[in-house]
Amino acid sequence: MPAKDIAELLACRFGEVPELAPEVAGVPLAEALAGRASCRAFAPRPVDVALLRSLAALALCAPSKSDLQQADIVLATDPELRAALAATVPGQAWVAGTPALLVVCGNNRRQRQVSEMRGREFANDHLDAFFNAAVDGGIVLATLVLAAEAAGLGACPISGLRDRPEEVSDLLGLPAHVFPLAGLALGYPVREGRISPRLPLEVTVHENRWSEAGTAGRMAAYDARRRELQPYASQRGLDRFGEVSDYGWLEDKARQYAEPQRADFGAFVRRRGFRLD
Repeated sequence: MPAKDIAELLACRFGEVPELAPEVAGVPLAEALAGRASCRAFAPRPVDVALLRSLAALALCAPSKSDLQQADIVLATDPELRAALAATVPGQAWVAGTPALLVVCGNNRRQRQVSEMRGREFANDHLDAFFNAAVDGGIVLATLVLAAEAAGLGACPISGLRDRPEEVSDLLGLPAHVFPLAGLALGYPVREGRISPRLPLEVTVHENRWSEAGTAGRMAAYDARRRELQPYASQRGLDRFGEVSDYGWLEDKARQYAEPQRADFGAFVRRRGFRLD
């Protein structure tokens, strides 16, 4: 795709045409990143297990902290297992119809096994052990999305699996020090995805030192732009907050985190065997 088309995609995303380095022009990955969109509507066409395994291999080529390789991928190829996993996110009915479902897991168990195999003390039983596995899993998840979309699939991460992490862990037979990071729905899309507008780059990209100068105004402008381009179909928490005319990203996210979410997740992580101090 010509550079001007990539610029148009980025302008749609961020509300402005960013300066593009010549190295980006004509790069297929740049085009894919600029125009990518999540997919929640799939054709009734199965995804071959060989393709899923290939995508998993590509995703696990991703960078890993200190080469510890603390991410695993579970392929939910059994229809009953897929249905059971979908039932853990009842608020997202579309998940039940996904042709393929994968679960990316953080895995600090393997490092402990390595220490035991070599007769060395595992001397880092604290928050960083969990954090490193979670970051490794997040990098693998992002790489898996890119690999799947490059292969012609639509993809959508499902963080809702963490709403009932104990149940998901039981369904997958996860041992201690392994935890579900997120699901990933895959399938052949029935329509082109819609680019989701993002905050202006002046808000999220900093040079040398953190700056919040002008952030409030830019976020308000983004909110207005997003309301125009991608209005919400419904408003959260009408019983508690009522209906407002300027409902957009700001109000939606403020309402979302005005309600307790996953307050017991820390307890779940500790039951997985992690210390978080």
